Amino acid sequence: MPLRKNLSLRYDLLYVLGLSALLALTIISGQATGWWHYLRVILGILFILFFPGYVLIVALFPKKDDLDGIERAALSFGLSIAVVPLLGLALNYTPWGIRLLPILVILILFTGLMSGLAFYRRGKLPPAERFVPAFELNLPNLKELSLLDKVLSILLVLAIFFALGSIFYVVTTPKVGEKFTEFYILGKDGKAEGYPQNLSFGEKGEVIVGVVNHEYRPVKYYLIVKMGDFYKSRTGPIQLEYGEKWEKPVNFSAYQWHKNLKVEFLLFRQGDKKPYRSTHLWVNVTKQMVSGLKTLLNCFT
Repeated sequence: MPLRKNLSLRYDLLYVLGLSALLALTIISGQATGWWHYLRVILGILFILFFPGYVLIVALFPKKDDLDGIERAALSFGLSIAVVPLLGLALNYTPWGIRLLPILVILILFTGLMSGLAFYRRGKLPPAERFVPAFELNLPNLKELSLLDKVLSILLVLAIFFALGSIFYVVTTPKVGEKFTEFYILGKDGKAEGYPQNLSFGEKGEVIVGVVNHEYRPVKYYLIVKMGDFYKSRTGPIQLEYGEKWEKPVNFSAYQWHKNLKVEFLLFRQGDKKPYRSTHLWVNVTKQMVSGLKTLLNCFT
């Protein structure tokens, strides 16, 4: 005889709230590597595409005879796709804007409020009329199957495991795209403006230099700042993991006046003899401080 097993999720709303809290924990903790990353991806998909619509459907239709299982599943996905953009649109008109943390908070609040309403409405119904997700598994008795049915059943199970393994491989294996290093300079306010253009003799100019590793491996960098033949400085080693960013203020100065002096920022990887990345800006070094020193010396002569 076939083996039958009924699975009933009586605490479905608590499961939804618990998984939502777990997703919030994975995001707030900042962990994004290994299994923690894959857990965040799976929970994030459910959190956006299923949970909001599911709790809304349970709140609107708490009786088990209101909708069948297929209708509830379809409406859960459909309403989630409708609700999430509307909540994002509402966030767009608030001071917080559409960012990760505000979206996380508003979706958790929506899920929590709808779960509370669903608890209340479902609790007012007799237990026999309440909607509770239930699944019935019918497992055939292998002894009663013919040899052909046994072989086909085994092949079906192997095909399912192969499909699941393929999906797991695609999800867990990162796609290697273009390998490059992001290299840039910003003004001292952290924007792509306000670069130093005119410096006095010996005055320090300052920019923010940024390096982002997109090489899909750890890389050790060195930074050299060169001002014509007058000034040269070296920073490093700068050890960066894949996806890691380094951003620091860098100073430079010249002790000879010059018009349109080229300030070069040269980035080397360990072992490179030629710059891997480079950028530059132009500055004018004036005689103001030299003239001031001459005036001060004349006072004592």
